[in-house]
Amino acid sequence: MIKSLFLELGGWSWMILGLVLLILEIVVSGTFLLWFGIAALVVGVFTLALADVAFWSLQAQWISFVLLSILFVFVGKRILTKYKSTQSEELLLNQRSQQMIGREAVLVEAIVQGIGRIEMGDTIWRVTGEDAPAGTKVKITGQSGGTVLVVEAV
Repeated sequence: MIKSLFLELGGWSWMILGLVLLILEIVVSGTFLLWFGIAALVVGVFTLALADVAFWSLQAQWISFVLLSILFVFVGKRILTKYKSTQSEELLLNQRSQQMIGREAVLVEAIVQGIGRIEMGDTIWRVTGEDAPAGTKVKITGQSGGTVLVVEAV
């Protein structure tokens, strides 16, 4: 049945398959079906162009589709990894306490028994570290428990 459909529609069957795969790529996130869709479209273009050539049989079309799919997957992966940023600013987007590490601040509340407060921007942060009076310049060295920053005197 599929063979007869491909034979009846010729190159248009590959174009339809390519478009269906590209639509599925939109529905299913990722970039995997994209390469198969592009390969099907390329085979469709060749099938429409080579409709009367004897060597361009259905078997040759399927072999071309498989080989082009493999080629496009590897080339596409290389392209995507080449342009993909390894160090992204968005890496710590929802981890504000992690973004603070390495920055310096001034204690607005003395560290007493290991607990104090600093102000960074418009937020007062709870800090932990060695006891120090208010006004001491500290460096943020880590975070504890998600919202508590670890500091040391500078």
